[in-house]
Amino acid sequence: MTFRATLDLLLLDWLQAAALTARPRFADHSADTFAAVLDLSERLAQDKFAPHNRRADTEEPHFDGERVHLPEATREAVQAHAEAGLRAAGQDAECGGMQLPYVVEAASRSFFMKASIGIDAYAMLTTANANLLMAHGTPAQRAAFAVPELDGRYTGTMCLSEPQAGSSLGDILTRAVPDGAGSDADPLGPRYRLQGHKMWISGGEHELADNIVHLVLAKVPGADGRLPPGVKGISLFIVPRWLVNADGRLTGTRNDVALAGLNHKLGYRGTVNTLLNFGEGRYPVAGRAGAVGYRVGAEGDGLRCMFHMMNEARIQVGLGATMLGWAGYEAALDYARQRPQGRPAGPAGRDPATPPRPIIEHPDVRRMLLAQKAYAEGGLALGLYCARLVDDKATGDAALASEAGALLELLTPVAKSWPSEWCQEANSLAIQVHGGYGYTRDFAVEQHWRDNRLNMIHEGTHGIQAQDLLGRKVRAEGGRALALWQARLQDTARRARAVVALQPMADALEDAAALVTAATQAAWRGDRPDVATHNAMGYLRGFGHTVVAWLWLDLATLASQRLEAGAGDAQLLQGQLAAARYFFVRELPQVGAWLAPVIDGDDQLATLDTDVL
Repeated sequence: MTFRATLDLLLLDWLQAAALTARPRFADHSADTFAAVLDLSERLAQDKFAPHNRRADTEEPHFDGERVHLPEATREAVQAHAEAGLRAAGQDAECGGMQLPYVVEAASRSFFMKASIGIDAYAMLTTANANLLMAHGTPAQRAAFAVPELDGRYTGTMCLSEPQAGSSLGDILTRAVPDGAGSDADPLGPRYRLQGHKMWISGGEHELADNIVHLVLAKVPGADGRLPPGVKGISLFIVPRWLVNADGRLTGTRNDVALAGLNHKLGYRGTVNTLLNFGEGRYPVAGRAGAVGYRVGAEGDGLRCMFHMMNEARIQVGLGATMLGWAGYEAALDYARQRPQGRPAGPAGRDPATPPRPIIEHPDVRRMLLAQKAYAEGGLALGLYCARLVDDKATGDAALASEAGALLELLTPVAKSWPSEWCQEANSLAIQVHGGYGYTRDFAVEQHWRDNRLNMIHEGTHGIQAQDLLGRKVRAEGGRALALWQARLQDTARRARAVVALQPMADALEDAAALVTAATQAAWRGDRPDVATHNAMGYLRGFGHTVVAWLWLDLATLASQRLEAGAGDAQLLQGQLAAARYFFVRELPQVGAWLAPVIDGDDQLATLDTDVL
């Protein structure tokens, strides 16, 4: 079945996206306008992104000493996406936006991620950057920086990591000092001069737009000149590549932000990735070194503001990983249907006189294809479910918004990490289906694998997500979010039991959920933060598989009901039941093994003598 058919089923039938039009913010929309946006996205992705995915990979960015070069097709694709209004799809109509629900916006983005994630990353980062400024910036900051990003004139980045600090943001050394007299009264916000180095900055230097808006984490030194320790001293600054007037017009003055080098990555080669130097004096402003930046929010409030962008980006990373898995699955399925190899064995063995069969007829190839389907469709369900929670948090009544917000906090580490791991496995299986050809550049699956390998690291590694989940999210508000999720899981199991064929799945899901509860309690027995999360990675895997099993059972229940009623595409629905059965029979049983060290309190990872390694 086509990707679009599955997307429509999840979006309209399962998540009931059209019901959102009853809310005032989305009242001007209907199922027809949602379909029109998806039609536009599908067509634009096929015409402008997909044909250039391989080229963006092979003609990776290079710097000639003056400027970074990218294929012209990249600029055309990024601009076409913005001109279609999709970069501002979720924004207010007054700002030129469509006021689309986030779940529809995420569905729209999935087409571009599937077509060319390396090209789409520019738009994804820019939208997230602008959304942060719309939420936390002043009216002047929104007008000068966010609006041009949304209409396609500017692009945006997020600048967190530093060469010496990596993910340990409390150790960043970039400093920001007030920019002399009158700096507090600047129309664009309190004005500072920044100095420091930022590493792994995607979209940090290029010629795709008139300006690049960097959102930079830095610390304001105290009276003694020292930077405050830890994360509480971090502030957030807008640092444009080119300076603008108070009314937002370009001045023609280059800000003191310099490219120090390009990072050449395994995948996402179409997205330029940079090391940037801020304030080194290569482009002095008003005769002196220091990159001009405008503070967003209060001093010391930078990390809270930046997490608005980071949490959005984490859901997007998971969705991108899913779409790479899906692209690989489509390629493997097409190859398996066409590639003849091998013959069936009869009573007398294999008859060499008979023609070879397509490899899809071999049971192990079917296993690999079914696994890819279960991972990709499960990942898509997870990403869209979290996107729907974003809408409920923003536009639901008080009770629904509170519940959705708690569930979203709990599930965000899973939404980022689960597809990044298991849709990467789907890409590995896609290569395996192709056999020796899968390792060559004659087929797309090797690029999908390389691109997807980065998502385990993007926006926080698996280990960071695991620590966040077990160390904070499951305990927040006395475990409220965990209890809310368990209640929804129990409701799914109850409804599934009305279908006889699904009763064993309902039992298995409740057993897995009980293991998650036991592991959570065991990890925090004694309330020792120093030892509770030593086995967090196993907890993340077990929790993630249980979450996806819950979603698969929910989908299987819907599919069974629709089949019984004779409604919908029978082949599509039967495919979902097959994938759900695969996940419960071959994937969910692993939860017990992953959670066993957590439940048992195994301390090897905490006590291991590193000299034996």
